[in-house]
Amino acid sequence: MESNQPDVTAIVPALNEEATIAEVVERLLALPVSIQVIVVDDGSTDGTYAALMAYGEQIDVLRNEVRSGKGNAIRKALPHARGKVTVIQDADLEYVPEELPALVAPILDGSTNVVFGTRFSNGMPRGMALPNKIVNVLLAWSVRLLFGKRVTDEATCYKAVRTDVLRGMRLECRRFEFCPEVTAKALRQGEKIVEVPISYVPRSKEAGKKIRWTDAPEAFWTLFKYRFRR
Repeated sequence: MESNQPDVTAIVPALNEEATIAEVVERLLALPVSIQVIVVDDGSTDGTYAALMAYGEQIDVLRNEVRSGKGNAIRKALPHARGKVTVIQDADLEYVPEELPALVAPILDGSTNVVFGTRFSNGMPRGMALPNKIVNVLLAWSVRLLFGKRVTDEATCYKAVRTDVLRGMRLECRRFEFCPEVTAKALRQGEKIVEVPISYVPRSKEAGKKIRWTDAPEAFWTLFKYRFRR
């Protein structure tokens, strides 16, 4: 194991996020943990890539000339991850980077290999659209029904996994089904998912939010598929 191995690798898929990507990177680099930041510019047509180039060797930047999807972007970055723990950070600041140290702490101290940041420890966040609230509740119920485990926030972006465990899942996701694939495979492998309360400020479709409640059928199917696939 490398002596200079960082504690954390933050993978940041980014599509047309020039308004927020610099702040995301700055806040990640300022965290009180040793961190590797990998940003995957997934076919942006705005100034996202130019903003990333300003950081030089401070971060790792990968680029897809054509949009390929969040799951593809994460899979592209994963072979380059050097941290003990890998965590996904959205580029739009719905999630608070300063909460990452608390998120990864149970993995770094050896308590578990998988941590989810739950947005619902104090009920549903204000500003989340009703269809999204319903889908999130149904996804949590689906996990309990299919796997017999209680997870309050299956669809959270803030998933932290020990890097070798995440690589061992041999991810196949292409789009937003990254979340249910990781959930299903972690539980099938007998991993204990620890949930840590996090903050969440939902943004609207008009502000650039990509995922829709209409992505829900794929999420449910992914949970079902990986529950029974041998």
